[in-house]
Amino acid sequence: MLGIVATWSGGSASVSDLAARWGFALGEAAEGALQLQLTPERLQLVQTGKGAPGPVYVDFVEGALAHRRRFGGGRGQTIARAVGLKGGANPRVLDATGGLGRDAFVLASLGCTVTLLERSAVVAALLEDGLARAQQDPEIGPWIGQRMHLIHADALAWMAALTEPDFPEVVYLDPMFPHRGKSALVKKEMRLFQQLVGADADADSLLAAARRIALKRVVVKRPDYAPPLANCPPSMSIEGKKHRYDVYVTL
Repeated sequence: MLGIVATWSGGSASVSDLAARWGFALGEAAEGALQLQLTPERLQLVQTGKGAPGPVYVDFVEGALAHRRRFGGGRGQTIARAVGLKGGANPRVLDATGGLGRDAFVLASLGCTVTLLERSAVVAALLEDGLARAQQDPEIGPWIGQRMHLIHADALAWMAALTEPDFPEVVYLDPMFPHRGKSALVKKEMRLFQQLVGADADADSLLAAARRIALKRVVVKRPDYAPPLANCPPSMSIEGKKHRYDVYVTL
């Protein structure tokens, strides 16, 4: 069970509430272990010990996502084309592998309504914190709460229970895959995430489940060196700089 602490004296009540809601343990982690920290600004995941990478947290307001929202190419981006944002179409998207919510945020910023599924309590808590802070921002707050909806659930079970009136138009999948890159971002986030949740051993099963419920298409994000999910050839692929989007048309 992951531990959670507050980094300032006034945070004890908030930390106790988070621990009770998400099932976290209260208190410091052992040397070298993962630890959740609640700071006055945010909730973050850190690895303790000497030489550990910096914290991982969700930030939809500043940094890379803010830059991408303003200058990332809008609806001409590869992810937008893969999901089917043509003309004025804003499909309802189920992001069944929510993670840190970056791709979901990009789609929401372009007009889509996105439901994010995340089965890890730690990652879901980080997402919830990021969404709550984003809703306080005067620029993106007015729409982010309307377009991004987080559900803490196992994607396979949740999709299996979904009935036809609630089927999404698009299901988006970005399952965990071993990364060969050496960027600081990959080193930090992927190292911590692979410690936390491991590989997505059931990733192949997600594709069949997604294709059952997607009204228009399933989009799978893959590293450019990775085979198609479940070795199932897509209807088409859209190439990016370091990855591609495999599109499975279900119409």
